[in-house]
Amino acid sequence: MTALPSLQTRFEPRAFETHVVENQPPPFGGHEAPRDLWQDDVALREALQREGAHAFAERVAAYAALAGGELYALGFDANRDKPRLKTHDRYGHRIDVVEFHPAYHQLMATAKAHGVAGLSWHAAPGQDVQPGAHVARAALSYLHHQAEAGTSCPLTMTHAAVPVLRREPSLREWADKAAAPFYDPRDVPIGGKRGITIGMGMTEKQGGSDVRSNATAAAARGDGEYELVGHKWFFSAPMSDAWLVLAQAPGGLSCFLLPRRLPDGEKNAFRVMRLKDKLGDWANASSEVEFTGARAWRIGDEGRGVATIIEMVMFTRLDCMLGSAAEMRMALAQALHHARHRQAFGKPLAEHVLMRNVLCDLALESEAATALSMRVARAVDAAPRDAGEAAFARIATAIGKYWICKRVAAFVNEAQECLGGAGYVEESILPRLYRQAPLNGIWEGSGNVQCLDVLRALAREPEAGAALLKQLQAVQGDARYRIAVEALQKQLAAGVEEAEARWLVEKLALVLQASVLLQAQSPLAEAFIRSRLNGEHGLAFGTLPKDAVDAAILRRALP
Repeated sequence: MTALPSLQTRFEPRAFETHVVENQPPPFGGHEAPRDLWQDDVALREALQREGAHAFAERVAAYAALAGGELYALGFDANRDKPRLKTHDRYGHRIDVVEFHPAYHQLMATAKAHGVAGLSWHAAPGQDVQPGAHVARAALSYLHHQAEAGTSCPLTMTHAAVPVLRREPSLREWADKAAAPFYDPRDVPIGGKRGITIGMGMTEKQGGSDVRSNATAAAARGDGEYELVGHKWFFSAPMSDAWLVLAQAPGGLSCFLLPRRLPDGEKNAFRVMRLKDKLGDWANASSEVEFTGARAWRIGDEGRGVATIIEMVMFTRLDCMLGSAAEMRMALAQALHHARHRQAFGKPLAEHVLMRNVLCDLALESEAATALSMRVARAVDAAPRDAGEAAFARIATAIGKYWICKRVAAFVNEAQECLGGAGYVEESILPRLYRQAPLNGIWEGSGNVQCLDVLRALAREPEAGAALLKQLQAVQGDARYRIAVEALQKQLAAGVEEAEARWLVEKLALVLQASVLLQAQSPLAEAFIRSRLNGEHGLAFGTLPKDAVDAAILRRALP
């Protein structure tokens, strides 16, 4: 007679194990498996050297290590617990405070300390400017955005506000503390802070991009101080120390600095009505507000509000490009990491011919986006001392902002598909990247606004068109590239109507990206030109000509 198993044997825990976990990639980034986003990114390293910021390489490399480790992990926490608005305290006092997960504050503090919001404005001893600083800060912003994109919004606005604030001697303290490498989230007057953040309030319900339709009224009190009554439909970063806002003064639409706390400590007269329930950008807060006699200081002359704000546009549009390029970069790295470790039908996904085509195509798009963004950063850096580069920055930011931000949503979705169902699950970063991807296309002027701006620059600013052609004509090595440039010149000479604006800007962006890749002597330049300029490509990613699919592209994309 066979003995019955003992109770201990029958209820052994392993008896309930249904499978062994295998064929899964190792973790990517964070505390568990930090990634060095500097060593991973050949294109970034080359761009920093090529665009004149090699002196900052060690500083950028140090931040890249943080971005792929500690900051990457903090990003998940900051997005899991969204900001919450507290309009009143327990006693009924109006406070309008936005509460964040501690990870948000850690991300902001680390970014400010390392210069993500201020390095551009830190002059070298005895110098007015520090050559290469804008390029280095662009690299820092690109790295930070890969780890956590929501905090990029207040960091970008704080960075872009500095030159506008420096226009007014009375606001010098605000400018210096915005650029300072310190973060202080306390709701106190800036006199007690070493560093501050700046937000923006431009658009209203009835206007959107048409800010000249703003109805918020500004009544003068004297000495450049005004009282504002009205509303803002999108009031970005409502936890900031102050905001740049547009309002109608007696002389027309004007720009103002509106502080959260007045110098005597009193809360300014505005109300946060609600936080926006957004598709993405969850770590950051956006809001609707009403001004009920809020005090503000004018920046620039009355009626010159748009002209004043335009000074910020070059910086904020550049950051839109950088953010979208960063999202591409992180999505590509995630897809490659997964495909190299995940087996399907007897071999790694990355060794399947069709998957390799997709990954190579994504790698081309990502490197072209990074290279163009960093080239524009060099133009922004040189703009104060080089009129040609200033003109190039003026038009190239609109071109790049349109195209790179337009491509990123389809790019991230393709990267998700490389992971299959795992790319659709919140435990990976890809759903967060996918939600974030449309934002930069909308923020700081939608696609149509960018395209019309390009047409306007070409029609009214001949120096902008000349600077663009100079960049395109600086390289002559590839016959297919030359043909594309000549065709584009003929089209420009013939004139372009508004209905053709998107077509034109798309062509300009692709030829511009090709020129930068050729100048960089990138090994990806030929495949990019064949596929993007020479018609050897379909409408979806993964349609490269078969002889352009090269394992060397993937080794370069993620060593």
